[in-house]
Amino acid sequence: MSDLLFHALFAGFGVALIAGPLGCFVVWQRMAYFGDTLSHSALLGVAIGLLLDIDLNLAVIFCSLLLALILVLMQNQKRMASDTLLGILAHSSLSIGLVAVSFAGNVRIDMMSYLFGDLLATGVEDLYWIYGGGAIVLGALIWLWRPLLAMTVHAELAQVEGFPVQRARLVLTLLMALVIAIAMKIVGVLLITSLMIIPAATAQKFARTPEQMAALSSGFGLLGVSGGLYASWHLDTPAGPSVVVVCFLMFLLSMIYTTMRE
Repeated sequence: MSDLLFHALFAGFGVALIAGPLGCFVVWQRMAYFGDTLSHSALLGVAIGLLLDIDLNLAVIFCSLLLALILVLMQNQKRMASDTLLGILAHSSLSIGLVAVSFAGNVRIDMMSYLFGDLLATGVEDLYWIYGGGAIVLGALIWLWRPLLAMTVHAELAQVEGFPVQRARLVLTLLMALVIAIAMKIVGVLLITSLMIIPAATAQKFARTPEQMAALSSGFGLLGVSGGLYASWHLDTPAGPSVVVVCFLMFLLSMIYTTMRE
């Protein structure tokens, strides 16, 4: 039992640490629907992995990155409104994934664990994926921190000043796809975006600088994982949704606190 909890706790901590800073950019640039679209594509990756009998982690990462590239390319063409395009791709990829999974009749899988996460089933191999992918994400964020901040404040002005805005936007979308792919097992396809958005939105109430918000966001994510696992263990509730509920309660408390201070 102790190994089960430790693996789940370390996995959740790893995801919280990388989802925090990345979630700040999702909140600042209003990319929540991007996250939903990319998370839905993760299930399509699961289906492809099962049908082709390849590693599910690799299949999910490949599918998520591919859809991220398609999203960026289609957005650059500006032939369709962004929300319409994202809605089409989100629901289509999720539906195609569910249909494709039905063809893998000889493989028994728990769809609920993919949709809502199975944090307590995390193993050592999952930890390697989470911390390996997390190191790549954090390294890329540190490398592109200034261009991403400049793009967030004013994209056109950042481009005039010589920042690689298009490259930064592409990398940010790919990083979102990578985080969603490696974190899918923690809170599931339907909840992963919330783990990026809610701690960042909570941190926004207290931070005075972008760097403070990134650090606080990771901190609130760690508290959410700890509280969610505690509730799941003692109340026998699903681990992934419990983490999101705790994060949401912290957000409500932050709203009440800031309202009372005004």
